[in-house]
Amino acid sequence: QVQLVESGGGLVQPGGSLRLSCAASGSIFSINAMGWYRQAPGKERELVATITSGGTTNYADSMKDRFTISRDNAKNTVYLQMNSLKPEDTAVYYCNAALRVTSIGRYRDFWGQGTLVTVSS
Repeated sequence: QVQLVESGGGLVQPGGSLRLSCAASGSIFSINAMGWYRQAPGKERELVATITSGGTTNYADSMKDRFTISRDNAKNTVYLQMNSLKPEDTAVYYCNAALRVTSIGRYRDFWGQGTLVTVSS
């Protein structure tokens, strides 16, 4: 079984910072891309950022100047540093990992349970 567990969400004032973490655990053979997505109330889930096992990153245009994604492959963990937060960043942030559980299996998407980020004064 595979689990992705996010942490680091909470309430922050506009202009503040938060760092999210997501650790993948369980029967994992290898992880390809990891990433963060978010879903605001009444809106569809959207991409925040992704990072490959080699460190190549991809960001949503509206966030690339304020957010930084990184990962520790040895710990199967991905991070999201969020700076200059705005009220419109309020959302549930979900961790995603494309991984396989055996050497011959195909990569499949796994999701965390989400962590709430609220930006408000």
